[in-house]
Amino acid sequence: MKIPTMIHLRGYLKLAVRGEHVEAFINSLAEAGTPVWDVTPTGAHSAEFKLLLKDFKGLRPLLKRTGCRTRIQERFGYPFQARRLLKRKAFVIGVVAFFMILLTLSSMVWNVEVEGNETIASEDVLDAAKQEGIYPFQWIFKLQSMDKLSGNMTARLQGTSWVGVERNGTRIRIQIVEAAVPEKPPLQSPRHLISTQDAVITHMYAEKGVPKVGINSRVKKGDILISGVLGDEENSERVVAKGEVRGLVWHEYDIEIPLVKTHKVYTGEGKKRSYIVFGDRAVQLWGYGGIPYSQQETLTFYDPLTWRTRVLPLGWMTEKIMEVTEVQRTITEDEAKKEGIEGARRDILAKYGTDSRFVSQKILHDKKENGKVYMKVLFEVEETIAKELPIVYDQGE
Repeated sequence: MKIPTMIHLRGYLKLAVRGEHVEAFINSLAEAGTPVWDVTPTGAHSAEFKLLLKDFKGLRPLLKRTGCRTRIQERFGYPFQARRLLKRKAFVIGVVAFFMILLTLSSMVWNVEVEGNETIASEDVLDAAKQEGIYPFQWIFKLQSMDKLSGNMTARLQGTSWVGVERNGTRIRIQIVEAAVPEKPPLQSPRHLISTQDAVITHMYAEKGVPKVGINSRVKKGDILISGVLGDEENSERVVAKGEVRGLVWHEYDIEIPLVKTHKVYTGEGKKRSYIVFGDRAVQLWGYGGIPYSQQETLTFYDPLTWRTRVLPLGWMTEKIMEVTEVQRTITEDEAKKEGIEGARRDILAKYGTDSRFVSQKILHDKKENGKVYMKVLFEVEETIAKELPIVYDQGE
């Protein structure tokens, strides 16, 4: 007969039955619709079988009618385990008390941290937070929503442009973004503006100083673009040269792009394990069982209990085991070239400024070999080429 569902949760028994009409007794169980399984003959007038705990009391009329006797051999399932645990009252009370204390401790704010403040004192931030109900030993369920707390804190603290309030377990983190106050520029020593690259000048604006080159002039790296020396040799004044100089610069890139790319992706399947941590030991509470994934990635999150600024040797750890798989994507030669050029463009913008402007590009050489595309590309870019150079007094101009 088919085994019923959730037999461990419902509880079941292994019984031995004896009598001259054992077969009639087993047939009576089937006729009555009582599920039994693992029926095994153990002799001419005896057998063993298993049935659910709730069906045990219904055997008496059938036993009386067939003249058989039964005896319990083994007990299985949670009802019997729970009964054994209930006999150990001290253990049960201790476990219940432990989890009640843990639940209580995890329902309170244990630590309030302040980050990002430079001119505003942390004590002022904590005082404002206390007025909003954010302080150690406060019940978490009494706190307002994080967005509302953020708005209220921003209104209370003068000199802030934004205050973020974030809760992570039993910790509250207050992130301060102070309002920007314009500062007086520091005094600078006299200096020139010189070229950072070999280039052709496309734009010249001298706010302060003497321009030494003009539009369409070809300059080399280190040439003076705007001089910080005013006047002649007899009557001269040294100043901080200021201005903007842009020029055409050429960058040559060797690019290598594979035609087959491998990406790691999550399948969406996962398993969670939860632990309670005591010092350097962790006791697993949930998530038992093997990991059925051939490839996986484990993400670990640990939330310790803290007291003021001290981290207590007690906390809660969660592991997320995520199934991953590798996906290969084959691209065409044209796609590889486009991807390589875009990568080189991003590199140029990162190195030489996002205000750089691409004028032209030319593929000097390209080939396909060993599953890769190789290119040599020349980029013509208009970019800022001026940088400061202090004027040394002891040297001639």
